[in-house]
Amino acid sequence: MKAALYHRYGPPDVVAIEDIPRPAIKPDEVLIRVHATTVSSGDWRLRSLSLPRGMKLIGRLAFGIKAPRQKVLGTDLAGVIAETGAKVSRWKVGDTVIAFPNTRMGAHAEYVAMPADGIIARKPAKLSFAEAAAIPFGGLTALDFLQGKAKLQAGEKVLIVGASGATGSAAVQLARHLGAHVTGVCSGGNAELVLGLGAERVIDYRQQDFTTERTRYDMIVDTTATAPWKKVRHMLTSRGRLVVISGGLGDMLRSLVNRRMIGGVSNGSIERLNTLLSLVETGAFFPLIDRVYPFDHIVNAHAHVDSGRKKGAVVLSLSLSGNRDA
Repeated sequence: MKAALYHRYGPPDVVAIEDIPRPAIKPDEVLIRVHATTVSSGDWRLRSLSLPRGMKLIGRLAFGIKAPRQKVLGTDLAGVIAETGAKVSRWKVGDTVIAFPNTRMGAHAEYVAMPADGIIARKPAKLSFAEAAAIPFGGLTALDFLQGKAKLQAGEKVLIVGASGATGSAAVQLARHLGAHVTGVCSGGNAELVLGLGAERVIDYRQQDFTTERTRYDMIVDTTATAPWKKVRHMLTSRGRLVVISGGLGDMLRSLVNRRMIGGVSNGSIERLNTLLSLVETGAFFPLIDRVYPFDHIVNAHAHVDSGRKKGAVVLSLSLSGNRDA
């Protein structure tokens, strides 16, 4: 099968498509034929080892000191069940699914093996494969931090920094759905987009330093590592909290002792994925897609993510067909 591999850390062109063996599944696993996946900010960080301050050594220890251990990136996908293990009854060949391998990665390939009881859900018929693949990374992260970790309440004022990215755009929609009053921070060119997602107000970071805001917020959500505690604490209400989705080692350590800082690692789950899909069905949430690249243009997709200018998700299409489900 075809897969995109990287054998060393570096720029986009360290990634190349190669032929590798198709995965053999265990009795409790399924094999998924991938129709679409994404190049996320997580893929960018692992490929380039551009990790937040203080995290580079930890990253090398976790992912490979001299070279990456897992050579196929990709944390989310949409596709079709191609094979089921002998003990699998939940899925059958031909089922269309959304899946989230998360830190197991491996989605930048034609086939992925996953536990049958992993984070796999049926793809809604209203979603193309590209739209479905764009849901897990940003959607699960935003939902876990907003609802799970930070306990967002209806009526609260929320500032979302990086409101046009994959996680930020999901956070805007989910916070609005949960009844919050949302202000988004993004470039002026993306202001109408973010307002359309549900924000009541937008701050153009190119025209205004958002940390000089006089408005006080119940929650500040930082998806870009540009809202450190010392610069934004004055913007919080007495019970306000800073939600650090993208931060350095110092932020993670501070969150252990400062109850008003909420950090950590996103915990994806099948329950949260099903919640997102139910919101898709009601029209309360929809994934934002910047561009869709053919799989053999994966280097260009990585380069676009590296630019820092993407809006929502960057999708890779591996579909054999040219129809809507590409």
